[in-house]
Amino acid sequence: MADAVRTRYATKAYDATRRLSPETVDALLTLLRYNASSVNSQPWHFVVAASDEARDRIAARLEGNFAYNAGKVRDASHVVILCARERMDEEHLAGILKQEQEDGRFASDEARENQRKSRLSYVNLHRYDLKDERHWMEKQVYLATGALLLGAATLGVDATPIEGFDFRTIDEEFGLRAQGYSSVVMVALGYHSDADFNAQLPKSRLPREQVFTLL
Repeated sequence: MADAVRTRYATKAYDATRRLSPETVDALLTLLRYNASSVNSQPWHFVVAASDEARDRIAARLEGNFAYNAGKVRDASHVVILCARERMDEEHLAGILKQEQEDGRFASDEARENQRKSRLSYVNLHRYDLKDERHWMEKQVYLATGALLLGAATLGVDATPIEGFDFRTIDEEFGLRAQGYSSVVMVALGYHSDADFNAQLPKSRLPREQVFTLL
């Protein structure tokens, strides 16, 4: 794991001839599905562009100031658009509770009700008191993004987190807002090409003593 952290980097150019195996894709999707989220709220949806056509649809929307990302998207094996829910509605919360029940999370009806109330209290905290419900859900999406980047590295897969795109046009292209979602960040996945200058550069991070306070 530590080696993966030390060696992973943001890939700048992909080898368009190389594709992820179905087994690797399945492992990465499993990682996303089982990733941690606050009170198991799972406020996300992941659009996976695996075909040339799907990646071209994304790349075509990367115009103007974001055109520099189009090549990464077209040449990558897969691109994941990580989306957040527009709101934590009752249907979503009920669906989570139902799944937890089916998965054997509750020893009694009382335990189930306590979980429902506890999760709802956090939702209401962010919705009504802190008034940052959308921001709170986006934080969970970034937890998933970090896990995906590290998970890819442990599997020997190169990756690039991409915030350089127009969220409105991506939402429009894939009808996300009509489904109750909005794009937050994208991650390109694949294998770097010889044109990737970043692959040859040493990794640079601030000194250990500046980053940590050990108590």
